[in-house]
Amino acid sequence: MPEKSKKIKKFANKPVDFILCITVLFLLALGIVMVLSASSPASYAETGNSYSYVQKQAISAVIGLIAMFIISKIDYRIYKRFYKIIYFLSILIIAIVPLIGTEVNGAKRWIDLKFTTFQPSELTKLGLIVFYAAYLTINRDRLKELGKGFIIPFVYLAPVAIILLGFQEHFSATLIIAMVVSVMMIVGGSKISHFMTFGLAGAVGIVILILTQGAEFRMGRITSFLDPWADPQGDSWQIIQSLYAIGSGGLFGAGLRSK
Repeated sequence: MPEKSKKIKKFANKPVDFILCITVLFLLALGIVMVLSASSPASYAETGNSYSYVQKQAISAVIGLIAMFIISKIDYRIYKRFYKIIYFLSILIIAIVPLIGTEVNGAKRWIDLKFTTFQPSELTKLGLIVFYAAYLTINRDRLKELGKGFIIPFVYLAPVAIILLGFQEHFSATLIIAMVVSVMMIVGGSKISHFMTFGLAGAVGIVILILTQGAEFRMGRITSFLDPWADPQGDSWQIIQSLYAIGSGGLFGAGLRSK
């Protein structure tokens, strides 16, 4: 048997990380229970079945578990070889959304597959994690430098932020991606002092940009907590629903309710 085939077989036969697996299953089960608790009244009102939403979620969970098992058998070092291609595809998939995406509430963030819709930015998040993991590994000896350890990684991040903010109005995804990349860089060996100086300056610049050039709905979401009842059917909808939930169920909720 060739040496390459032996390595692949050896990796595929490695034992499952029990703690990680149990953690994933616990969080998945908790999520399904929360979907049932939150959606059963609306599901019954719309479909006559309290469990229609949670059934769809459970099917998706099973598909996800199967995909997780298959992907876990792939040697992660294979992804490292194609990290530049993965980065390009991560940019491409969100760049085409404004062209073929479905508009919802004034923003194009979804692609309609007819049987379901999905947000390509979710794939971009995964792709960028793979890209930055490979980049930080390859340049681990130079991450203390300002260029290789801070400026260049954020140059790679800039096109993603521009596309998401400029064309999709997806501030939350931009923020999550920036935070994940920052944590990866710090853990990988980038200097915290660079984040405390240049990173802080960049954050201030972004805030100024949002305040001066941001979309009205994005500003509304940021400031709606100051006066939730000013726009109960718009920007403050989620905040008010949270207040209702806390008021009716308290800190620990009212428990599972289904008809």
